[in-house]
Amino acid sequence: MEGKAAFTSTDEYIALFPPAVQELLQTLRNVIKQAAPDAKEKISYQMPPFDLHGNLVHFAAYEHHIGFYPAPSGITAFQDELSAYKSAKGSVQFPLDQPLPYELISRIVQFRVQENTEKAAAKAKKKK
Repeated sequence: MEGKAAFTSTDEYIALFPPAVQELLQTLRNVIKQAAPDAKEKISYQMPPFDLHGNLVHFAAYEHHIGFYPAPSGITAFQDELSAYKSAKGSVQFPLDQPLPYELISRIVQFRVQENTEKAAAKAKKKK
């Protein structure tokens, strides 16, 4: 990604990559949209995140993997299922030469939707 032109939309971001990677990114994007239909797309840190009551998930393509960023809580909650992949505190790497675990990704996104919705409700209740 370094050295590539800036972009202003998820469509522009996806268009930066070779067709096979574009297909993976578009499918991933659709999986996230289905799991979080109320989430809004935006661009942040030169990545396409989804936002629902704050950051929900980010994703990005790299030379050898797709990076998925569901916040530390999303990694921790699915730690066992993500153990086959390289991961860090708030990220996981899905190798490009392996099928993406779309069903698992969908469940992680749904977990993050619930988490963000509950946090937003608690915050709103606190303000009253």
